[in-house]
Amino acid sequence: MPSSRTPNIVIVGGGAGGLALATRLGDTLGRKQQARITLVDCARAHIWKPLLHEIAAGSMTPAKEELDYLAQARWHGFRFCLGRMDGLDRREKVVHVAPTLDADGQELIPRRRIPYDVLVMAVGSGTNDFGTPGVARHAISLNTPEQASHFHQRMVNACIRASLQAEPLRPEQLHITIIGGGATGVELAAELRNTTRELVAYGRESIDPDRDIQLTLIEAGERILPALPPELSGNARRLLEKLNVSVFTGERVTEVTETAVVTASGKRIPSELVVWAAGVKAPDFLSQLDGLETNRLNQLVVTPTLQTTLDPDIFALGDCAACPWEEKQGWVPPRAQAAHQQATVLLANIQRHLQGKPLQTFHYRDLGSLISLGKYSTVGSLMSSLSRKSLFIQGQFARLMYLSLYSKHKMALYGLGRTCLATIGRVLSKRTEPQVKLH
Repeated sequence: MPSSRTPNIVIVGGGAGGLALATRLGDTLGRKQQARITLVDCARAHIWKPLLHEIAAGSMTPAKEELDYLAQARWHGFRFCLGRMDGLDRREKVVHVAPTLDADGQELIPRRRIPYDVLVMAVGSGTNDFGTPGVARHAISLNTPEQASHFHQRMVNACIRASLQAEPLRPEQLHITIIGGGATGVELAAELRNTTRELVAYGRESIDPDRDIQLTLIEAGERILPALPPELSGNARRLLEKLNVSVFTGERVTEVTETAVVTASGKRIPSELVVWAAGVKAPDFLSQLDGLETNRLNQLVVTPTLQTTLDPDIFALGDCAACPWEEKQGWVPPRAQAAHQQATVLLANIQRHLQGKPLQTFHYRDLGSLISLGKYSTVGSLMSSLSRKSLFIQGQFARLMYLSLYSKHKMALYGLGRTCLATIGRVLSKRTEPQVKLH
């Protein structure tokens, strides 16, 4: 590179897009000492976000699927900084990272200032509760592995408590309500029906899973899975109802209490556990990043080259970026496939930016949607690259395509050889381990 010094490339956020970008930049520039690549994240390990519903249901142990950031950094030529970004100085070109505390609240790592020449924001998204009363206090979101594990632990404790009490179950006991009929809500409902049946089989025979553990899915729109065609959406609903999941559409939640979920139509659904999966927004701190332009969802507004509108040295990708989708005259949806595609474009654009060359324009390609209904089925659509039409699929073929998405994500991080070995090991281990996590 023509620069007289080694440039600093800082990536904030180790999700699907951020970690893939750090890995590939480390392989291409970091190993050759052509740039210093630093990844900043407040967690110590990465888990693919579409797996969180399996962790919440107990059908997956987080430790078996997580990737340690420090190990990945060592293998692929970048540095990892543990901490949470809480500020930005664009004039000084410095990222501010808050102090990191240990489990006892003691300072583990002091506040830091990380210089950058190129900054990439990839901090993902969080829960958008739309100001609904009681959601923050009484509902659980599934945006992080910690939240998913917390929900599972509460569900197991609820089963233990109910199986040992002498008095009859209270109206809300063992009732789980999921608010939001998108991919997360539907996948969690199906996965929970399977795991709760297995959970009570291990020493909790006093509980009838189909009678006592009631699952409810609430969607404010006209149908669940609005991203899919009506036919597949209807098939998914019929399967959920066959699994004894109560599905309510056209119901807007107005309040969540300690024992119930209340809707605008007056329904009061007794609930001991509530999951909020109805909306997302980017983290609040993005709206205060030294004057960068954001939208009402706190997303950083970017140009077609993925540069922020007010600073060409700052890029954004994934859920935290408001990226124009010219073909649809709208915005790129917050989906994992979008983050992966943007990471590929940014890999080239960052290098071209450092060399003073024109940047490539990002064009989002919708590859379709696949929704896992656990062991029962998979439904979805695939986009044809030739005709630009959707191919609607379901059943075992759809299940194989769904599993291939995770393999593609792992190949971006591990490479082909390690991914094949890890997949074989996972298949073999599933034959011997319990099908549900009990604690």
